[in-house]
Amino acid sequence: MQPVERMNCWFNTEIYGIIREHVGISNTFLKINPMGNAVLLHLLCGVLAVWSASLVNADDPYRYYTWTVTYGTVKLLDVPQQVILINGQFPGPRLDVVTNDNIILNLFNKLDQPFLLTWNGIKQRKNSWQDGVLGTNCPIPPNSNYTYKFQTKDQIGSFTYFPSTLLHRAAGGYGAINIYERPRIPIPFPVPDGDFTLLIGDWYKTSHKTLQAYLDSGRALPFPDGVLINGQTYSTFSGDQGKTYMFRISNVGMSTSLNFRIQGHSMKLVEVEGSHTVQNIYDSLDVHVGQSVAVLVTLNQGPKDYYIIASTRFNRKILTTTAVLHYSNSRTPASGPLPAAPSYGYHGSMMQARTYKWNLTASAARPNPQGSYHYGKITPTKTIVLANSAPLINGKQRYAVNRVSYINSDTPLKLADYFGIPGVFSVDSIESSPSGGAAFLSTSVMSANLHDFLEIVFQNDEKTMQSWHLDGYDFWVIGYGNGLWNSAKRSTYNLVDALTRHTVQVYPKSWTAIYVSLDNQGMWNMRSAIWERQYLGQQFYLRVWTQVHSLANEYDIPSNALRCGKASGIHS
Repeated sequence: MQPVERMNCWFNTEIYGIIREHVGISNTFLKINPMGNAVLLHLLCGVLAVWSASLVNADDPYRYYTWTVTYGTVKLLDVPQQVILINGQFPGPRLDVVTNDNIILNLFNKLDQPFLLTWNGIKQRKNSWQDGVLGTNCPIPPNSNYTYKFQTKDQIGSFTYFPSTLLHRAAGGYGAINIYERPRIPIPFPVPDGDFTLLIGDWYKTSHKTLQAYLDSGRALPFPDGVLINGQTYSTFSGDQGKTYMFRISNVGMSTSLNFRIQGHSMKLVEVEGSHTVQNIYDSLDVHVGQSVAVLVTLNQGPKDYYIIASTRFNRKILTTTAVLHYSNSRTPASGPLPAAPSYGYHGSMMQARTYKWNLTASAARPNPQGSYHYGKITPTKTIVLANSAPLINGKQRYAVNRVSYINSDTPLKLADYFGIPGVFSVDSIESSPSGGAAFLSTSVMSANLHDFLEIVFQNDEKTMQSWHLDGYDFWVIGYGNGLWNSAKRSTYNLVDALTRHTVQVYPKSWTAIYVSLDNQGMWNMRSAIWERQYLGQQFYLRVWTQVHSLANEYDIPSNALRCGKASGIHS
């Protein structure tokens, strides 16, 4: 049965049985009009949400972590550098969890600056309180701590975390989040013989404080100095000949698209940011800033070692780093020329992106096939066009969305909204489509209704790559195209098997279109994943709201929520 809305509530035989057994609703009452009865669906989803919340303690495991954030010195690119460590590790500890696990993570900040971590791609269902960005959370002061409490609700796949404050991301503090399926949920490929996580990204030798001073003075950042894989310029991944391994690859860099490839081996794409994909074979993959992919690689070559390569894309200067794929029976080191980067440019990369398809028959975190939600048959309630730009404001370099360059408030927008604090932000301070006029500074918020279904177009009129991320959601990437978007471009949309993801690239002088179902109430950050642009204003917040106050829609403020700015001293 096709659901009326994407409400995190699926009415199949299993759900019918649950409701009958635990709520006492009759079979007759559960007969839904084939065309869909939205009122009934909302009612049943609300009942099921309350019931399922009561069972969370019994069914969903809790995982407890204590992390301490410090500075440390690590030799990178042949230079000793100050980096951000978590529990003494760079990159930080990997979170290996299972769908619906409850994460209780006590973070101690031992830096000399306020600090936050954000959980890139974790939807934080009904819980933007835990998103870890300055619009939702007060930063953790030095020599203080905060306990994050969130659930990996209805998610599987490859994700990351990283610092959202200042330019801390340029110093490390990032790590991987791998969410595995529950045992009863099938995966659309044989269980791999092993699982490797590769955090690839550009890197600067310059300290994060110096880089921040560049931006604060109105200067752009220089080109990065190198590329790292798992915080190193050389590492080894070992496996047995004839076996198949999953490689989870995430671009955790600051600014640069990367191409990933393995000497002598092809890669089968199986997952992109929580979506199981049609299993196409690739020799190399472009991974843009903030994105994650998972591939299967079979060690089907002769017993020797092979290079793993990550190199920058779309720049005259090419930075390359390597790791080694080591066959356990190898006695021969990796050798020979590195496989060349793709010869194609932006157009070829866009063509590759169009080959990424949703596996309609595969389950993801739920037993339902991904294709049971027919997104292409839904009429959007609103179209939003977002145009990025690079204006000078007051003589300094800034970045903007629809002419508005975002500035952080000292009071998180979520707290201001909850406590009714005036003067922090204004709803609809950013327009829903580009217009003429000079760029300006503002704490910009765009409003939307809970359960709206949006068409969003990212219009990139600049000559540089863009990468856009939306917290709290994944979305269907329905189209890419060159030039200016207009309504006629809808004829090119993929309305059948576009995959869902949380971060999408926009090519120079081009557009990218997405659909998103606003089924998650909260204050959600829409931002450039390219951190220089985010820091200098290419972001805003999407306020997804309903006047009906219900725990089925959003959790109340956490008892341990930090207060700052105009919210200091206010208690619930």
